Amino acid sequence: MGRIERKAFRLQDQIKALREDEQRLVSELDYHRHIHDDAQRDAIAGNAEDRVFYGEVKGDLPRFEKALDKTRRRISAGEAELQRLLDSFGN
Repeated sequence: MGRIERKAFRLQDQIKALREDEQRLVSELDYHRHIHDDAQRDAIAGNAEDRVFYGEVKGDLPRFEKALDKTRRRISAGEAELQRLLDSFGN
Protein backbone atom coordinates (compact mmCIF):
# COMPACT_ATOMS: atom_id res chain seq x y z
CA MET A 1 0.00 0.00 0.00
CA GLY A 2 1.37 3.37 -1.02
CA ARG A 3 1.57 6.66 0.78
CA ILE A 4 -1.54 8.08 -0.92
CA GLU A 5 -3.63 5.05 0.03
CA ARG A 6 -2.49 5.21 3.66
CA LYS A 7 -3.28 8.91 3.80
CA ALA A 8 -6.73 8.31 2.25
CA PHE A 9 -7.54 5.62 4.82
CA ARG A 10 -6.32 7.88 7.63
CA LEU A 11 -8.53 10.70 6.32
CA GLN A 12 -11.53 8.38 6.12
CA ASP A 13 -10.98 7.42 9.77
CA GLN A 14 -10.70 11.07 10.78
CA ILE A 15 -13.88 11.97 8.89
CA LYS A 16 -15.72 9.08 10.54
CA ALA A 17 -14.60 10.27 13.99
CA LEU A 18 -15.62 13.84 13.16
CA ARG A 19 -19.07 12.64 12.04
CA GLU A 20 -19.46 10.86 15.38
CA ASP A 21 -18.46 14.09 17.14
CA GLU A 22 -20.96 15.96 14.98
CA GLN A 23 -23.80 13.65 16.05
CA ARG A 24 -22.81 14.01 19.70
CA LEU A 25 -22.69 17.80 19.37
CA VAL A 26 -26.10 17.90 17.66
CA SER A 27 -27.60 15.97 20.58
CA GLU A 28 -25.87 18.14 23.17
CA LEU A 29 -26.88 21.30 21.35
CA ASP A 30 -30.50 20.19 21.31
CA TYR A 31 -30.30 19.49 25.05
CA HIS A 32 -28.74 22.89 25.75
CA ARG A 33 -31.34 24.66 23.61
CA HIS A 34 -34.06 23.23 25.83
CA ILE A 35 -32.21 24.25 28.99
CA HIS A 36 -31.53 27.71 27.57
CA ASP A 37 -35.17 28.23 26.59
CA ASP A 38 -36.46 27.04 29.97
CA ALA A 39 -33.90 29.14 31.87
CA GLN A 40 -34.69 32.22 29.81
CA ARG A 41 -38.42 31.81 30.39
CA ASP A 42 -37.86 31.26 34.12
CA ALA A 43 -35.57 34.30 34.33
CA ILE A 44 -38.26 36.50 32.84
CA ALA A 45 -41.05 35.24 35.08
CA GLY A 46 -39.04 34.01 38.06
CA ASN A 47 -36.91 35.28 40.87
CA ALA A 48 -33.28 36.29 41.32
CA GLU A 49 -32.09 32.66 41.47
CA ASP A 50 -33.68 32.01 38.08
CA ARG A 51 -31.90 35.02 36.61
CA VAL A 52 -28.58 33.88 38.06
CA PHE A 53 -29.05 30.41 36.60
CA TYR A 54 -29.84 31.90 33.20
CA GLY A 55 -26.67 33.96 33.44
CA GLU A 56 -24.74 30.76 34.04
CA VAL A 57 -26.20 28.81 31.10
CA LYS A 58 -26.69 31.48 28.45
CA GLY A 59 -23.10 31.10 27.20
CA ASP A 60 -23.44 27.35 26.66
CA LEU A 61 -25.63 27.60 23.59
CA PRO A 62 -23.27 29.77 21.49
CA ARG A 63 -20.32 27.64 22.60
CA PHE A 64 -21.94 24.42 21.36
CA GLU A 65 -23.11 26.11 18.14
CA LYS A 66 -19.54 27.25 17.50
CA ALA A 67 -18.14 23.77 18.22
CA LEU A 68 -20.68 22.20 15.85
CA ASP A 69 -19.86 24.70 13.11
CA LYS A 70 -16.13 24.08 13.55
CA THR A 71 -16.64 20.31 13.38
CA ARG A 72 -18.71 20.62 10.22
CA ARG A 73 -16.04 22.79 8.61
CA ARG A 74 -13.41 20.19 9.51
CA ILE A 75 -15.57 17.46 7.95
CA SER A 76 -15.92 19.48 4.75
CA ALA A 77 -12.19 20.15 4.61
CA GLY A 78 -11.42 16.48 5.21
CA GLU A 79 -13.84 15.39 2.52
CA ALA A 80 -12.33 17.87 0.06
CA GLU A 81 -8.84 16.63 0.86
CA LEU A 82 -9.96 13.02 0.48
CA GLN A 83 -11.53 13.81 -2.89
CA ARG A 84 -8.33 15.53 -3.99
CA LEU A 85 -6.34 12.44 -3.01
CA LEU A 86 -8.74 10.13 -4.80
CA ASP A 87 -8.59 12.28 -7.92
CA SER A 88 -4.79 12.24 -7.87
CA PHE A 89 -4.78 8.49 -7.32
CA GLY A 90 -6.75 7.98 -10.51
CA ASN A 91 -4.19 9.90 -12.55
